[in-house]
Amino acid sequence: MTLIVLFGGQSDERHVSVASAQNIASHLDAPLCWFWAPNGAVHDVAPDELLRHANPFLDDYVPSRPAIWPDIEQALDTLPVEDPIFVLALHGGAGEDGTLQRMLERRGIPFTGSGSEASAVAFDKERAKERLRGHVAMAESRVANDESIRDMFTRHEKLVLKPVAGGSSRGLYFVTRHDEIPELEVSYMVEQFLSGRELTVGVVEGVALPVLEVEIDPGRDFDYDGKYLGKGSHEICPARIPDSMRDAVQRAGVIAHERLGCDGYSRTDVVAADDGTVYFLETNTLPGMTKASLVPQELAAAGISMRDFLDRQVTLALQRSSRAPRSSR
Repeated sequence: MTLIVLFGGQSDERHVSVASAQNIASHLDAPLCWFWAPNGAVHDVAPDELLRHANPFLDDYVPSRPAIWPDIEQALDTLPVEDPIFVLALHGGAGEDGTLQRMLERRGIPFTGSGSEASAVAFDKERAKERLRGHVAMAESRVANDESIRDMFTRHEKLVLKPVAGGSSRGLYFVTRHDEIPELEVSYMVEQFLSGRELTVGVVEGVALPVLEVEIDPGRDFDYDGKYLGKGSHEICPARIPDSMRDAVQRAGVIAHERLGCDGYSRTDVVAADDGTVYFLETNTLPGMTKASLVPQELAAAGISMRDFLDRQVTLALQRSSRAPRSSR
């Protein structure tokens, strides 16, 4: 078999994707590395060139070699290797919302992470919350528009505006009743802001990893700079929380993983409110796998090496592909 680390994509999370690919590729033996460029073309890049790219969270990755394929579908249709397995290092957009997963499923090509249906549901925050309603506690939320925002402010002093489809803390707005509401160019949801402990838990094959807590400096929010550039936040793993809270967070993560139909691994973010209630925020089917990302920290705390984790994900991808019927395009 040939492992192909696929990274990049056209979403605004492609910088994180490059950093995830660097970490993943460094733990595999001579994988192929494919860069899915913002213009849709696909480049075959040397692993050492990928690893040499500095400042991936800020600087665009520009491959030295020209693209081999004009788009991802042609790349998949003319695969130059036998027995390929895609190790997905994609985040956001078509790489995480089920679009790419559907392309791979139709061609019978194994890939890591969840299948197309679970990816699509989890990526759409409203659909995910609907699937989980009645199974986990959730903050009040609505589709964002002028009327819903005004109505939410009658009950809550602070709100969170977040893209319905998106991640890596991109495009988040924290607003109070006196703030000017930003122009929203894509579909957003407005959610009750919950004060409490920011916690997250990875789930691997239905088993919860140690809980991680994100501590945020006063006056800061857990945005992109905090998550990836170390500005205004830091992580503690395992979280220093009561056993009852740890168990509740892990239970919420497993429920979300199973109810959304995730495969392989996922990461669920929650807030433990001041009254102890654990509120579901969202589930990521392709969470960040950079050296600084949350799931790798949780794997390390559980005593699971990145190499062992990746080997197991490849095995699961093969098993799932062998069971799935190949569909027509």
